[in-house]
Amino acid sequence: MVVLITGANGQLGQSLQFIASNYPELHFVFCASADLDITNLENCQTVFSKINPNYCINAAAYTAVDKAENDPEKARLINVVGAKNLAEICKKHSTILMHISTDFVFDGSLSPRVQSRGYTEVDLPNPTGIYGHTKLDGEKAIQATFDNYYIIRTSWVYSQFGNNFMKTMLRIASERDSISVVNDQIGTPTNAVDLAEVLIKIICHPESSRGTTSNFGIYNFSNEGQCSWYDFARKIFEINNITINLQAIPTSSFPTPAKRPKYSVLDKTKIKNIFGITIKNWEESLKPYIFRL
Repeated sequence: MVVLITGANGQLGQSLQFIASNYPELHFVFCASADLDITNLENCQTVFSKINPNYCINAAAYTAVDKAENDPEKARLINVVGAKNLAEICKKHSTILMHISTDFVFDGSLSPRVQSRGYTEVDLPNPTGIYGHTKLDGEKAIQATFDNYYIIRTSWVYSQFGNNFMKTMLRIASERDSISVVNDQIGTPTNAVDLAEVLIKIICHPESSRGTTSNFGIYNFSNEGQCSWYDFARKIFEINNITINLQAIPTSSFPTPAKRPKYSVLDKTKIKNIFGITIKNWEESLKPYIFRL
């Protein structure tokens, strides 16, 4: 089973590399943007013709949420055109596409119905910023191209690789005595290795490994539980035995170019039921990362 991974130098790409040796039955091919430019259809065709993958995990994305507001063309090129190119090439080569999307496809409106269970895969997306819009349009481009896809929506991804909230908090704590973090945006941190493990579990699922499945579609995955960014920061400092003056502030006190969802907890019932996946609580999953760092 050949599994091609785009965006090999990103958080998810490096997390997949971190666990790849645990799955000797799979042959992984990791491609950074220099190896595979998803915005170039001809380049995609050349790479796929050489590798002929059974699966393609698209971990390549434009994820600079605030920068996207001033650079919508680049965000759209990677998140929409790139997704469409991969879908077309996957269709041509009979490759199953696993595409990573985001909780930012939702606006975070705090309806009691959504708060009681989190967003499901059938809730109506309504992104508020360029990043969310391009990720949703990328989903639609895949769906309009072919049927053999898994779209995995996730949230608040962190790892020991690349740039992310956890590493930013630890860096700031080494430079300052105090920090303010918003406490009115609610979501769920996602351990990137947990996400990588789930993708491989889907690939290795008995129905998936037979090459035909009725389980294609959109799925949610994050760790379990929910918290604010303030709660996330507090737990990072607590686990790492860091003493710092941590202040909770409202979003209005920390304006950003892109509007964030106020509430973006994802319901994982579908992925748990169909693939028999057990998901760790976000606090439990955070500890191994702190110790690695």
